[in-house]
Order: sequence, then C-alpha cells, then structure tokens
Amino acid sequence: MNPSEFRRRFRLAVVCFLALFTFGAIQAASLREVKTVFVLMFENHDWSSIRDTNFCPYLNRVLLPQAAWAEKYNNPPGNHPSEPNYLWLVAGTNFGIKNDKAPSVNGQTTTQHLAYQLDRAGVSWKTYQEDISGTDLPLVNKGEYAVRHNPFMFFASVTNDPAYCLAHVRPMTEFFRDLTNRAVPRFNFVVPNLTNDMHNLTPGSPSTRTQGDNWMARVIPQIQASEAYRDGGAIFITWDEGVGESSDGPIGFILLSPLARGGGYHNSIPYTHSSTLRTVQEIFQLTPWLGDAANATDLSDLFGEPQVRVVRGTNGAPSRISGTGLTTGRTYELQRSTNLTVWSAAGSAPAVSGSAEWSLPVPAGTTEFFRAAERP
Repeated sequence: MNPSEFRRRFRLAVVCFLALFTFGAIQAASLREVKTVFVLMFENHDWSSIRDTNFCPYLNRVLLPQAAWAEKYNNPPGNHPSEPNYLWLVAGTNFGIKNDKAPSVNGQTTTQHLAYQLDRAGVSWKTYQEDISGTDLPLVNKGEYAVRHNPFMFFASVTNDPAYCLAHVRPMTEFFRDLTNRAVPRFNFVVPNLTNDMHNLTPGSPSTRTQGDNWMARVIPQIQASEAYRDGGAIFITWDEGVGESSDGPIGFILLSPLARGGGYHNSIPYTHSSTLRTVQEIFQLTPWLGDAANATDLSDLFGEPQVRVVRGTNGAPSRISGTGLTTGRTYELQRSTNLTVWSAAGSAPAVSGSAEWSLPVPAGTTEFFRAAERP
C-alpha cells in the first residue's frame, strides 16, 4: 500500500471513530482543521439567476471550477426580508422579526448569538462592513451602508460597550490591511455595500449581479493570497434570501478552501442558513447549538469528509442509514456499537456516486453509534 493510500484509509478510520453522534451526522475531521472563516454576504438572488449567467463571469468561469457548492441551499422557509436572515445566520432564529427596522426597534438583550459564543471561547472575530466610518457605532443606515445587513448591531452585548463594539465592527478598508498584515481574526463576517452586494442597481450598470461579480473579482483573490486562507482558511459565499420577498431560493452557497473538495463538486443536500451557523459552531467548537442550528445538516459534505447519517424509522419501520463522502467502487461495512468499544457488523454495501445506504431496525429508546469502515 503506497503512503497516500495508507493516509487516506487511516484518516477514514479516525473520522468514523472520533466523530460519531447518536442518530446524527458525523462531524468531519476537516471542519476542526479549519482555522479561519470568511463569510461573504450578497443580496436577493436565486441561484438560478447566478449560475450559468453571463452577468457573473468571474463567479462562473473562475470560482466555480475551483469551488464546491450547494444546489439546494435556501433561506429558512418564509424568512423575509433581509434583516431576519442576517440575524438567523448568527443566532439560528429571527426572534420573531419580519421587517428591516433599526436596532432601536429590533434590538435584542439575549446572549444567545455567535459573537457572545466566540468571545467566551476565546475565538477572535470581526465584521467588516463596507462604507462605515469606524469612528462611531453604525446603528443607522448611512449612504450605501445598511444596518439591517449588520446583525451584530442588534445585540446589546455588542453595542452596550462602544469601545468593544468599535473594536469588532470595522470598515472594509481595514479588511485588506489586516489580510496583508496577517491580522485578520479567526471569524470574519464581510459585507459589501448596497451596490457591491447585488442590491442596488448603479445607473449604466448591466446588472446588480455584475456589480457583485466585479466586487468578488477584486476581493476574493486578495483573500486567497493571504496566509490566513492558505493555512486552513475557508470562504463561505452566500446570499441572504431569494429574489424579492416571495422566494426562499434555492440561493447560492459556494465554498472555497484548501480543505474542501473543490474542482466543481456540488451536491443536492438540503441546507439553510442554519447549516452555515452549525458549521461555524462545529469549526470553533461552540456550544450550545444556537436556535435552529440544533436541527441542521452541516456543510461537511462540501469538505469531502465521510459522514454517517441516521434517519430513524417511524411506526416500526427500519431506520435508514447513509454514508457519504465515500470512495466510489469500494465496499463499506456498517458497524454498530452501544459503547464505542465493541463493534459488530451490521451489513455491507458498495459506494455508488460516493455514497452507500443500509436499512436495519433500531429499537426505540436505544442509544447506538454507527460507523462505516472500508473493506479490503
């Protein structure tokens, strides 16, 4: 067995053993390998209007061939307009908000949000917002800056301390400086202004999509050239919601990372903003789950790591167990355990298109663990 093959098989075994959850998804080892996350936000477009359109040449011709992306990523059902979706991305809920009103109206006193968890875990973070001054708290709309696109401004635990807030809510110009100076934090929430995020059409522009595409072409290469990206970085590119306030999508989700599958890989696994939040929590080992992140499928398939998922049967029906991120053409043995020490074989299946499935009874009220092991 050559060294690369040995490493691949050894990694599979470690992934399947260390990352098991009862009746849930395996957390991919490479998520823990991610050191720095960049979330780039865009506005109000269905994926069908972005994918394969001449209005987005950089995205379609440069990014997607090197990226991994999701075909069925939606905003949470009926969650509109923008502000509730930005809040959902950092809290797993919209707090009952269904409008775009300012923090003076929609502010929250809860600490159940991403910034608070990052702080408690000692993980550095900033949001870089285009067209803010960096000298005063950006609590209201100003020029091309929209406070509804800055979810951190809605939490009193962020805004009650002006010095703390200004240290974490910074102008976009500083983002480029921090990239160059190796000073970006581990979590970066990056928001273009209303022109560059595909929201407002500039006079004479062919499309809001082209405006956003041009911004990506300027910004993303700078991120990819940074040490923070090359050494375990991951760029998450997504949109807040579908077009208008009637569409939940699918909207785009694109992953760029040295740790990701890349090469144009894409899947049809259903995801929402809860999936992005859950993935960020998994990367930085943040608990407890925030809101709907507790119910979400993470994005680990886009990182190309083996996963085992259990869909429990109802009314006496067998449970369906699926493994993904597997090597097509190989045979995998499903193993089960009640204590993570003694494992027994529960069936075998070939991996087709990178996945395998098993069906077996799982008695109600039991706690069992499953792993998929490649057979010689």
